[in-house]
Amino acid sequence: MQDVDVIIVGGGPAGSTCAWKLGQAGVDVIVLDRASFPRIKLCAGWVTPEAVDDLELDIDSYPHSFMSFDKLHFHFKQFHFAKKTTQHSIRRYEFDNFLLDRSGARVHKHKVKKIEKQNGSYIIDGLYRCKYLIGAGGTRCPVYREFFHDINPRAKLLQLATYEHEFPYDWENDECHLWFFGDGLPGYAWYVPKADGYVNVGLGGKVEKMKTLGGRLQNYWNSFTKKLVGEALVHDAEYEPTGYSYYLRGNVDVVRNGNALIVGDAVGLASVDMGEGIGPAVRSAILAADSITENSKYELQKLARFSVPGFFRNRGKQARVSAIADTKSVPLP
Repeated sequence: MQDVDVIIVGGGPAGSTCAWKLGQAGVDVIVLDRASFPRIKLCAGWVTPEAVDDLELDIDSYPHSFMSFDKLHFHFKQFHFAKKTTQHSIRRYEFDNFLLDRSGARVHKHKVKKIEKQNGSYIIDGLYRCKYLIGAGGTRCPVYREFFHDINPRAKLLQLATYEHEFPYDWENDECHLWFFGDGLPGYAWYVPKADGYVNVGLGGKVEKMKTLGGRLQNYWNSFTKKLVGEALVHDAEYEPTGYSYYLRGNVDVVRNGNALIVGDAVGLASVDMGEGIGPAVRSAILAADSITENSKYELQKLARFSVPGFFRNRGKQARVSAIADTKSVPLP
């Protein structure tokens, strides 16, 4: 059995950031992930300036695809407006592997099946033992399932289901576009161009609302891809969309149970205005690492709920959207 100070389950941005910060403090860490890196990760690949700062990422020296936008295009049915703001896009295939390598942590390919707590330690599948356990395994994180599901369940009303596809494409429009409520979808859709000739397109909606409406993601997807052609954004694409599920920011009252902590999508932290999860995942991972190294309280109540602070709440017509966003009805990618 391998003994270590901290085991992190999940090697995505939350897990790798936590490992990086703990390693800087001299903590012995192992990261367990069921996949081999680099690996395909479904995600629009949206990165905020705040996340770049938290990661202490030098954009000029980052060795992979990185693209910046100086404005975003918002579409609300018949309305369209552009907002000046700096945002970025990356490819998760490259980004996640870069962050995990940079962490310097030992990484083991292992699918966690059973977690036991014995004499103040956590034992994973009879192979690993640690004092602290970090759940960074996303929506289906086994640490969340074992130690948090019953005491702090995620709200079903905040669950999103998505369809998306990222593929090589010689795009002509280099700006990011976001659509809301198209064809009755209770959610959003996006077009995100990426450096080196890639694009990510997708859509997502609130699961419970779609059930009520009798809507299906495949039908919304068919309408959306026609819109992309109509707006001269993507032509002649052969789509192979796949889906995943995650949660908007909800109840984060219990994120530590003994020496088990959860971060990122294991908590359900996607921002309520942009549905963006990388920034909150990174920030929660840093706070979790600080809690361990400084023996301090770990809490996320003060974690920002918005990716573009004050935007929806402080603009004329968009004030109506603010009320929807504040009640977690409008996710964005």
